[in-house]
Amino acid sequence: LTTSDEKSFEVSLDVIKQSITVNTLVTDLGMNEEGSNMSVPIPLPNVTADILELVIEWCEYHKNDAPVPEKPVEEENKFDDKKDTTIPEWDSKFLLKPHRAVLFHIAIAANYLAIKVLLDYCCKTIANMIKGKTPEQIRHVFGIECDFTPEELEAIKKDNA
Repeated sequence: LTTSDEKSFEVSLDVIKQSITVNTLVTDLGMNEEGSNMSVPIPLPNVTADILELVIEWCEYHKNDAPVPEKPVEEENKFDDKKDTTIPEWDSKFLLKPHRAVLFHIAIAANYLAIKVLLDYCCKTIANMIKGKTPEQIRHVFGIECDFTPEELEAIKKDNA
């Protein structure tokens, strides 16, 4: 795998199989069998080396996990405010370890690479970071500056009361 900053990584098929994007490419190129020629670099123009390193670490840890059953699209996209936001302890520690900006980049990479469970855990981690917080607290957590005037804030509060 070659990242946007031209760093190359050799990974096992067990890691590759966790990414629908890379696994499809490897399968299409006929490189999905052990012992096949894996010397063809697979470019990942949307992922940097530091982020891919973390994604590979996560995939290595989960390489023996059972496959996640596919859900119908309508069920996958269904809004459920009671959705379970629990994350296994190792994954929670792994995703909370880096800076928040890195967490967002891991989520973007997981989306690009189609690693559903990692993306799901990233989104749950972010959701848990904002759950129960006021807008001011959320801005503080994510380092967002409020660009509303006091009058605009008052109007928003009145409209949403």
